[in-house]
Amino acid sequence: MKVLILQGSPKLEGNTEQLLKPMVAELEAAGHQTEQIGLYGLEIKGCIACRTCQKDWTKFGCVLHDDGQMIFDRVLEADVLILATPIYSWYCTAPMKAILDRLVYGMNKYYGDEKGPSLWEGRDLALVMTCGYEPAKGTDLFVAGMERYAKHSRLNYLGSHGARHRGYDMVFMDEEKEAAARNFARELIGKMERKRL
Repeated sequence: MKVLILQGSPKLEGNTEQLLKPMVAELEAAGHQTEQIGLYGLEIKGCIACRTCQKDWTKFGCVLHDDGQMIFDRVLEADVLILATPIYSWYCTAPMKAILDRLVYGMNKYYGDEKGPSLWEGRDLALVMTCGYEPAKGTDLFVAGMERYAKHSRLNYLGSHGARHRGYDMVFMDEEKEAAARNFARELIGKMERKRL
C-alpha cells in the first residue's frame, strides 16, 4: 500500500523525524511504499473559505496557487495518510493546520449548493505526534479534533502515537521510544492488512 506522511515539523532532523524513522523502517520492511512531504519547505496558504472548490466535484478546485494542489494529488494517490507533527499550543503546527483546512474543503464537496462526495473516502488516517507534556495531556485536543475530522471526511481513523520530550537539553530518542514507535507501526500494518482481506 502507498503511505503518505505529511511532516509538520520545522526541523528536518527534529524529534518528529526521529520518531518517524523506525516507523518508516517497519512499514517498508512489510512491503509498503512510503513517501514523506515536509510541509515547512512548501508554500501553503490559508484557506479563504471562498467555496470555489465546491463547484466541481471531480477536482481539488482551489483558487489559491501554491503547493496545495501537489499535496492534494499525493493524498489521492495514497492508501494511508499519516500526519506527523510536533504539538504547539495543544494543536498541530501552522502549515499542518493550513493544509488540513484546505483538504477538508477541497476533498469534501459538502459545502456548495448541493452536498457532494468525499473524494478521499475510505482512506486510512493515523497520527504521530511529539510534545513537551505527557501525551495524554499534550496531544489529546489534536487527537480529538482529528477523530472528528476523519469521521466527517469518511476516513478510517487507525489511531495515534505520541512521545514526550522532557526538555531542550535532553536527548529525545531512546530505546523505549524507538520500540514504542515500531510497535505502533506494526499495529498500523495489522490494521491496514486486515482491511485488504
